[in-house]
Amino acid sequence: MELRHLRYFIAVAEERNFSRAAERLHISQPPLSRQIQQLEANLGVRLFERGSRPLALTEAGRFLYGHALQFLAQSLELKSMTQRVGLVERPLSLGFVASTLYDILPQLIRRFRASCPEVGLTLHEMTTLEQIGALKEGKIDVGFGRIRHEDIHIRRIVLREEPLMAALAADHPLARSAGLTLRALQAETLIVYPQTPRPSFADQVLAAFRDRALVPQRIMEVRELQVALGLVAAGVGIALVPHCLHSLKRPDVIYSALDEPHLVSPIIMSTRQLDESEDIATLLQMIYALYDEQGIAYIKSAPVG
Repeated sequence: MELRHLRYFIAVAEERNFSRAAERLHISQPPLSRQIQQLEANLGVRLFERGSRPLALTEAGRFLYGHALQFLAQSLELKSMTQRVGLVERPLSLGFVASTLYDILPQLIRRFRASCPEVGLTLHEMTTLEQIGALKEGKIDVGFGRIRHEDIHIRRIVLREEPLMAALAADHPLARSAGLTLRALQAETLIVYPQTPRPSFADQVLAAFRDRALVPQRIMEVRELQVALGLVAAGVGIALVPHCLHSLKRPDVIYSALDEPHLVSPIIMSTRQLDESEDIATLLQMIYALYDEQGIAYIKSAPVG
C-alpha cells in the first residue's frame, strides 16, 4: 500500500463518485478505478459498496478513511520537518493574527533574527484557523493566535491570558469611568471583528456578554481591528480589544480597563505535534525571556524538544 493509493482512496471516499474524484486528482477514471481495485486486493477487503449511488463506504472503508487522513497529515509533517533539519540555512515560517503585533512579537522577531541569522524567518498574517491548516500542510512551522482549537496533530502552548479592555471614542460619556463593566456597555453598539472566518476573536467577545446573561443593543461585524477602531473613533459604537493595544496610541480613542473577573483572551503558540526542532525551542525560550524582562505575567509550559 503506497501513499498514492491512500490519496486516491480519500478522493473517492469524499467525492462518492469515481468521475468527480478523477477530476479532482487530474487523472482519468480508468486508472483511478484500477488503483482502488489494487488497494482492495492488497488489503483483501471491499472498501466501497459498488451497487450504491452515490458510492458508500463499507465498514472497512470507513475505518481506513479515518486512519488514512491522519497518516497523510503525519507524512506531510515528517516531510516538512526532515527538509528543515537537512538544510544548513534553515527556513522557519511564522503565522500570526494581527493583534499579536502589539504584544512582544516585533521584539521577538528582531531578537530571533539577531541570534539565529542562519535561519530564514518568514512571516504570514493569518487567522488562527488558517494557521492550523497551514501547520498541517507544512506551509508554516509556528502560529500565534487567540482561538482555543483542538486538533490531534497540533500542539498548543498557552503563553498568557491577556485582559480585555473597552475601546471608546475619546468623547464618550463612559470613556473615563472607573469600574466599567460589560453591563454598563450592553446599551451600546458592539463592534466585533473579524467577520470571517469563524470561530474568531469576535466569538470570544460575544461569549463574554453571553456568559454574563447580557445582550448588546446592537452588534456590528467588521473585517478587521483597524476598521473597528476607526468606527469607535467616529462614535459608531464600542469594541473590546486585548490589553496590548495600549501601545496603539490615537487621540480619538480611549482604552478603559474593565472591572470584570476572568475577562481575558489567550495568546496561543501552535506547532505541529511531532515537531521538536531546536529553532522552535529557542523561539519559546526567547518569548519567556521577553516576558520576564518586561514583567508580563505568563504561563510557562513544559519544554519543547
